[in-house]
Amino acid sequence: MLLPLTHGTTELIEAVRIIDSARHLSSQDMVGDTVAIWEGEQAQQALSLIAELPGSEPYRCFLPGWGVRAHDSTDQLFEIAFCFRCHGARIWGPGLPVEQQHQTFDAESPAAHELLRRLRSCLGPALSYPVSTLGP
Repeated sequence: MLLPLTHGTTELIEAVRIIDSARHLSSQDMVGDTVAIWEGEQAQQALSLIAELPGSEPYRCFLPGWGVRAHDSTDQLFEIAFCFRCHGARIWGPGLPVEQQHQTFDAESPAAHELLRRLRSCLGPALSYPVSTLGP
């Protein structure tokens, strides 16, 4: 996946459980609850996984269940909402080219499985799901 140019200045990432996935079809930002903060090496590992996501054929639903918010030391840099069902990602951020705002990724790839596992692990073991279940 093509990340915004500002990704290199990311210092922390918020892992976000998206509340109203249908709202994201036409919204200007991502709405959800922060379930974890990843800093330093954890943030860089998450960005690496996202950058490794290979492209895919697009589907139609785009009902994202998870997202990330990337921050530098003072500002929010960008947000990405992921729909692991339709293989779609929506990216918001200042100065982001239109062609980068909607991307696809292979939700069956090893990088996608690991990213989803990490996101789900933020909910704790009682609320987590098996990685093989790719829905929200």
